[in-house]
Amino acid sequence: MIKTERLDIRVLSDGEMREMIEKETDPEMKKAYGEMLQGCIDHPEKRPWYAVWRIEDHEGCYLGDLCFKGLDENGCTEIGYGIAPEYWCRGYASEAVKAVTDWALTQSGVKRIEAETDSDNIASQRVLEKCGFIPTGVIGEEGPRFALNS
Repeated sequence: MIKTERLDIRVLSDGEMREMIEKETDPEMKKAYGEMLQGCIDHPEKRPWYAVWRIEDHEGCYLGDLCFKGLDENGCTEIGYGIAPEYWCRGYASEAVKAVTDWALTQSGVKRIEAETDSDNIASQRVLEKCGFIPTGVIGEEGPRFALNS
């Protein structure tokens, strides 16, 4: 678990991920969570790089979640994150992303963390910039890509 001033951030178990998948109503998210669970099953030694990480306050209230999208042979991973709308504009995303990327860059073999945001999601782009990410000039499927190097 990673603790910050206001947050507890932890990797979900396979059982918790299965529950999350069962409850998810968005087909695209259900598919993504299923792929993450399969990554955990296929790569148990690299579980944190595939699992869903839950973001909670210190009282256990769910605020959002984040994930990495594997770790490639070049030491690159991608991060994705989301905060429940009722908790937007309180700095939780920046606090969580900063804590988890700081942790990730201390892990063996990690050299670069990338992220991608919707072109019109200025708030998410600001989160990345606050956490030290810089635009790469590449436009991905969702929009502009950002990178943080070790």
